[in-house]
Amino acid sequence: MDEKVPMNRRTVTRAALIAVVLAAIVGGAVLVSRSTGERSAAAPRPSAVATSPQRVIVPGRPGESAKVTDSERVKAPDGSTYNAVDTAFAQMMIVHHAQAVTMSELAPGRAGNKQLAALADRIGAAQKPEITWMQGWLRDRRLPLSDPSHNHSTMPGMQTEADLTALAGLTGTSFDRKFIAMMSAHHRGAMQMARDVLAGGTDVPVNEFAGEVAIEQGSEIQRMNQLGVV
Repeated sequence: MDEKVPMNRRTVTRAALIAVVLAAIVGGAVLVSRSTGERSAAAPRPSAVATSPQRVIVPGRPGESAKVTDSERVKAPDGSTYNAVDTAFAQMMIVHHAQAVTMSELAPGRAGNKQLAALADRIGAAQKPEITWMQGWLRDRRLPLSDPSHNHSTMPGMQTEADLTALAGLTGTSFDRKFIAMMSAHHRGAMQMARDVLAGGTDVPVNEFAGEVAIEQGSEIQRMNQLGVV
């Protein structure tokens, strides 16, 4: 069965994606606001995805025993190869995306800037089907949708519950400022996670997906900067 990538996504080469994403975030992404001309650098963050080989338990067919194999040699039913880096990325990015959706759903009735409210709606609308795609990728490989050993609060860009509560209590320009700060940091974290899987993953659809996510979220950061919310 052919692997399906999310609708409306361009098929791009892994090498091109690596070049684009690394250019954006190695050493900290530098973003330029067209409205103010100010530059802001994202501080380097620790990798959220392990890049070293791991031992993976591969479920056997009915009546067969499970086996342990090197992560680099795990194959999907369609013959494509994936590893523990790809798996961890999908499992963790599901949670990461879910928080972005939660933040975007706070905008209606709170955002003072109509363009920001529209962008927040777009972010949520884009990331919900991406969550579904990652869940499907994991299910197709009979992998769990989450790993209890993951500490999601330490993922790059993840916002604290206290910050989410504070955001929910704001309206108007105060909401806009905090939303832009939180979502920009959240997006930069997703770009970092994309870089990690591009560097260490082996699954082509996951790599294409990660590269597209990084490009889109970098563009959304620029759009937020261009709103001129001060």
